[in-house]
Amino acid sequence: MNIKGLDYNTQRKKLVLPEYGREIQNMVDYAASLPDRAERLRCAKSIVRLMQSKMAPVQGNADFEQTLWDHLYLMSGKQLDIDWPCDVSAAEKFLSKPQPMELPQQNIKMRHYGKLMEQLFEKLKTMPAGPERDALALDTANQMKRDLVLWGHGSMEDAKVADDLAYYTDGAIHLDLNKTPLQRFLPANEMPPKKGKKRKG
Repeated sequence: MNIKGLDYNTQRKKLVLPEYGREIQNMVDYAASLPDRAERLRCAKSIVRLMQSKMAPVQGNADFEQTLWDHLYLMSGKQLDIDWPCDVSAAEKFLSKPQPMELPQQNIKMRHYGKLMEQLFEKLKTMPAGPERDALALDTANQMKRDLVLWGHGSMEDAKVADDLAYYTDGAIHLDLNKTPLQRFLPANEMPPKKGKKRKG
């Protein structure tokens, strides 16, 4: 949309480093257009001082001044012809994008329980019978039920949790729900609303 007399950022040249703002970018463009080399350097030093004031929170960095000159070089489109006070040949690193991170491609058999629960199932298979295994089995079952409540994955009945635990541990664990009932979790749609803080009057 073009309206006479109005100048939108979307219609302007894209900023190389937007954090410095358009005014400093205009100063950089002006400095690059100056015919006198000494005058260009004086102007560049003034611009760097202004850039420094905008980046005050990071002034403690050891290479802060080097960074400012690198940024100036990039903002000028590498066209600012001056006697640079430091080496700006590596300035391009500030424009490079990080390599995308590879996500772990793990085959999770039961996504609603997750990888951690799979590891617990494997641990329970190899543990000797006793109070320690019983305690871990109960904690695992309660977490399984919590996962079912959280993800709304079918039934949330204790019997289902007990059946799943027996199945995924290859029959090593059989919970007696009459002796060790599981915790009760409300479905998300039945959770009571959070109470807001009362204003002090």
